[in-house]
Amino acid sequence: MKNKTQIFLVHGGETFKNQKDYLNYLKNRAVSIEKRPRWALEYLDKELGKKFEIIRPRMPLPENAKYEEWKIVFKKYIPFLKNKFILIGNSLGGIFLMKYLSENRLPKKALSVYAVCAPFDGEGSDEDLVGGFNLKSNLSLIYKNTKNLYLLFSKDDTSVPVTNAEKYRRKLKDAYIAIYEGKNGHFNVPKFPELIKLVRNDVKRI
Repeated sequence: MKNKTQIFLVHGGETFKNQKDYLNYLKNRAVSIEKRPRWALEYLDKELGKKFEIIRPRMPLPENAKYEEWKIVFKKYIPFLKNKFILIGNSLGGIFLMKYLSENRLPKKALSVYAVCAPFDGEGSDEDLVGGFNLKSNLSLIYKNTKNLYLLFSKDDTSVPVTNAEKYRRKLKDAYIAIYEGKNGHFNVPKFPELIKLVRNDVKRI
């Protein structure tokens, strides 16, 4: 995998203000044994796996995530990002990347960073955004960590309302922001061709 561009994908998660809320979530969460295809899994492998090395770390306790715990694990992977690499964060993984990259300097610039349906502050959502994932006011260091920055949202997303896009736009004026008409809510889609096209274009421009 020496010459392959690396894709490092940080999955989503949940945060809760206290243990009672977390346990209540577990009690009321619907479960299913049906396999649901997701863009971040088999589809991404099928479309990009031959020419890219896809890395998917398992972040600690995604059902009750804490930023400091995710940060510890993320830092362990940084030495493995030796080639050209792209960072993709989905949902909570998106705000994790925004926070980490706005507060820490990577040893090498990413080719691109994608934040897919990343919350900005949790406002307007029916989910709590706690656990240390809150962003600081200055996000400009992100530009020192990547050549390209993409923020992707959907108009029919109720978990991360599209109003989050404008909040990021005010802070990150040079970011590419795309707002799609509909991605089955919180990007619960089996395919994501727009992302594939963007990633391939990133590599072509090298």
